[in-house]
Amino acid sequence: MAHLIAPDASYHSSWLEGSEEFDGARRDGAGGEDWALEDLRELASFRRFVDALVNDALPESPRKPGYVPCTYLWIVEGATFLGSLAIRHELNDFLLNEGGHIGYSVRPSARRRGHAAKALADALPLAKDLGLSRVLITCDEDNAGSRATIEKNGGVYEDSRNGKRRYWADTAQHGAG
Repeated sequence: MAHLIAPDASYHSSWLEGSEEFDGARRDGAGGEDWALEDLRELASFRRFVDALVNDALPESPRKPGYVPCTYLWIVEGATFLGSLAIRHELNDFLLNEGGHIGYSVRPSARRRGHAAKALADALPLAKDLGLSRVLITCDEDNAGSRATIEKNGGVYEDSRNGKRRYWADTAQHGAG
């Protein structure tokens, strides 16, 4: 069964395979915007990338202006990387309007199997543990699959802004992580 883990360099090969499936498309919740896929083929670079993702959860970690502390998690099943999920510890203006607290993506070959719904369900108690009593989750207006995932996990639609549907989910109804 798929579950969330902290980024782990032992998933190097599977992570590369999954990343190639996106073929340059945006990957919500993946992090690493400053890392080129070609550079991450080398294991030493990939380990530095994994360390950067893990350390981004620490408030004192250096980050670009406008970025907030973020806990990155990977969706895995056995030795297979299925996707990514990010829990942003706070909202800035961009995240309040478009990005939300939680973003996620599942590699194309693993979609429509409930992995995103389970990952989001598993992430809500973790968000609660971070002190977030409710979280904002967004999706593109035309992303019916993500909309269903959010609604299945208690997301209540608030409004749409800039092509994004905005939902709030209460973490209090979810057990401790």
